[in-house]
Amino acid sequence: MNKYFIIIGLVFFILLVPNARAEQIFNPNFIIGDHDILNYQTMTALEIQRFLESKHSYLANFSVVDNLGNNIKASDAIYQVAINARVNPRFILVLLQKEQSLVEEASPSVRSLDWATGYGCPDGASCNVRWQGFYKQINSASLQFRDYMDNPQLYTYRKGNTYLFKNPYSTLKQEMTSVTPLNDATAALYNYTPHVYNGNYNFWKIWNRYFSRTGYPSGTLIRAKGEAGIWLIQNGAKRPFLSKGAFSSRFDFKKVIDVNKEDLSNYPTGPAIKYPQYSIVRSPAGALFLLVDDKRRPFADNEAFRKIGYNPEEVLNASWDDINSYQEAKPVTAEEAYPIGALLQDKTSGAVFWINEGQKQPIIDPLILANRFKGKKPVPVSTDKLNSYPTGTPVLLANGELVKIQNGFTIYVTEDTILRPIKSMTIFNSLGYNLANIIPINVKVFKLYQEGEPIE
Repeated sequence: MNKYFIIIGLVFFILLVPNARAEQIFNPNFIIGDHDILNYQTMTALEIQRFLESKHSYLANFSVVDNLGNNIKASDAIYQVAINARVNPRFILVLLQKEQSLVEEASPSVRSLDWATGYGCPDGASCNVRWQGFYKQINSASLQFRDYMDNPQLYTYRKGNTYLFKNPYSTLKQEMTSVTPLNDATAALYNYTPHVYNGNYNFWKIWNRYFSRTGYPSGTLIRAKGEAGIWLIQNGAKRPFLSKGAFSSRFDFKKVIDVNKEDLSNYPTGPAIKYPQYSIVRSPAGALFLLVDDKRRPFADNEAFRKIGYNPEEVLNASWDDINSYQEAKPVTAEEAYPIGALLQDKTSGAVFWINEGQKQPIIDPLILANRFKGKKPVPVSTDKLNSYPTGTPVLLANGELVKIQNGFTIYVTEDTILRPIKSMTIFNSLGYNLANIIPINVKVFKLYQEGEPIE
């Protein structure tokens, strides 16, 4: 072991669902990613309509009255609400299925349509007639989840805190379940449905069955054979890079996979990636944002902008669509020491941490340091300085990386907190992966993840 690293505070997730294949991958602490709620450009109205038709859904031929009194298709209503509230239409579809089975129901009851997303229907109480009606249901639920994501501090369940949930309606597990939401999206789901089983477990099952585990994992870089353009696969959509700087500031050309044009066309197109890492952009209203990975950080004031040391001429103009394709994150303040993050190393123990948005994330192994922070050297600091930051979750490998445990045989692809196995070399080769890109990992790193669905 490198003398500068120590094992620090690994969290091992406890599997909770007995006698089921899902116990290997369901993690009540991380149900979906934040972008899974916020990515409102994943489907067009036509794609929503075709999806409903593929499920033989009653909604495929169902007309609703929107908030302006117009009769429109259910698919158009879902699309309209998704755009207005800036939530993922896929998320709305999963919520409809989870609450009233409306995506797959051929002949739903009037009540199911009137209370389509369960909004205004608290456990153990009557539904509030103020929210009755299909359009009101999807609109209110979407706006509610948007507010959960925009203002998490206003709600009961928040990421990073630990809660005990009852499961009074469960057929799987009725005893209390301890949950520590790892992101805002997971906390939002518990604010909406405050139990694990069957509610949020069912949401997770439907999400993965419909959208999340098909095709290449999030983080995969692909290019159609014979074409120059490179795309990032993220949450089931393909996102184009519009400049070399946008790509090279975050990704490695060696990781790009060549695929058939037909395979590329199977993915809906997501928001374009226009700006290099750590760009500062100006909205049409004049607000400034620092772009870090997939997040946008507003500046709290002019002093915060001056302190970061950028030349005003370096600021790039951006549309609201460009800005809204990034997740909103904590504002940059003048008091923040490391607005673009920093690698700090404890002078005493040798432990290395990534300082980001006011917290420290442990880096438990040198290979993670090399993978995520190529060419960067940690700055030695005192233990007291590091102790002034709250500790977050350990830094993981980048999404889309090929890994194999040392002396093991199975090759995995990283995707958020899971490892998705590739079951054979035939599958590996057919997907265009390169053996030279496999990263050997030790047991310590392997245990940071849960095993997910195989890649077919």
